[in-house]
Amino acid sequence: MPPKQVVIIGGGFGGLSAARRLRHEQVVLIDRTNHHLFQPLLYQVAMAALSPSDIAWPLRTVFRSQPNVRVVMDEVLSVERAGRVLHVRHSAPIPFEVLILAPGARHAYFGHDEWEESAPGLKTMTDAVLLRQNMLLAFEEAERRAEAGSRERLTFVIIGGGPTGVELAGALAEIGRKAMGPDFPALRLEDLSIVLVEGGPRLLPGFSPDLSAKAATALTRMGVTVRLDSPVRKVDRGSVTIGTEVLPATNILWAAGNRASPLLGTVGVPLDQSGRIKVEPDLTIPGDPWIFAIGDAAHCPGKDGAPLPGLAPVAMQQGRYVAAIIAGGVPPEQRRPFVYRDRGMLATIGRARAVAQIGPVHTSGVFAWLLWCLVHIFFLVGFRNRVRVMSEWIWFYLTFKPGARVLFERPHGFEQDPIVQGKRPS
Repeated sequence: MPPKQVVIIGGGFGGLSAARRLRHEQVVLIDRTNHHLFQPLLYQVAMAALSPSDIAWPLRTVFRSQPNVRVVMDEVLSVERAGRVLHVRHSAPIPFEVLILAPGARHAYFGHDEWEESAPGLKTMTDAVLLRQNMLLAFEEAERRAEAGSRERLTFVIIGGGPTGVELAGALAEIGRKAMGPDFPALRLEDLSIVLVEGGPRLLPGFSPDLSAKAATALTRMGVTVRLDSPVRKVDRGSVTIGTEVLPATNILWAAGNRASPLLGTVGVPLDQSGRIKVEPDLTIPGDPWIFAIGDAAHCPGKDGAPLPGLAPVAMQQGRYVAAIIAGGVPPEQRRPFVYRDRGMLATIGRARAVAQIGPVHTSGVFAWLLWCLVHIFFLVGFRNRVRVMSEWIWFYLTFKPGARVLFERPHGFEQDPIVQGKRPS
């Protein structure tokens, strides 16, 4: 018989999928926030196209009809394998018999963590709201200066040419030129500059070269300056150094890498360079058949030997796989290795622009964009969220008026215009 006390760390795609499948076990789901976040649309919150509540759903509401799941809002500090207990920040230690590690990831600065102050990343709702504040305040400040006769270029630099960087650049180009332009009459289109910086030879390295080229072409036509083979050497407040060139920047957005949660370092097993656990074929950690790591926590080789990417479909399939093992009490010697079924990859560039790679089929343009819209609406949690997101998309498509551009008063503790530089309250 399998152990019955199951603890899941993380309410993301992997943790949520596992908890939903465990109907007869006593499940404790621990997350630092009280909601499940639909991360693929997080960039739209950062670009003021959607509101935070459009892409988040309270975990307690998700599991209202599943009384075997207890939700705990807390932060896990360490995993004590020998005592089968988790040490958390605000609660008493939580015992476990089965543990699923799915704590997600944070952005990686490749040994330059001091860059985060000037170049915030995008992983949580807090990150998205901060970036939205940065963007909106930058436009307001540029308008004030233009009205005072001081015309300065409004430059947004996005570091990282993966899906997040491409989507941020496309959304910013559309909103900046189509939505913000009419609302800020003192600004001119030539005052806005959007630069996408990628250290490698092409954008979207996980996609085929032909789709990468199409994405770069589409962004260029939208007014984005694409810089390839341009590794960043230094990030300062208000500038990015590429080689010997210093590029002035009003806002800097980081989308260049991921690193697994530091919690994994307390488990006491080998980690890869990104901080992920090198899991066994059944997604367990070495030496323990009832501790699993999934999603961004797992270094799990795919069919080509390379580790599976940190995508939502990967985490969801891993969550369902692990839940089936736990629910069935499958002993280690009888477990089949996890095999990821690749359903394809999608990335949107802007209004009626996207790229799609589904097996041997590569497509771009309107069809890929419609497919992207349908897939993302389908995977959103909650009927209300699906209706709201679809209605916001239709409204923006017809009017170019994003519906989440409200700024709040700055909290006490902020210096003069610090949020434009990405600083948090002291």
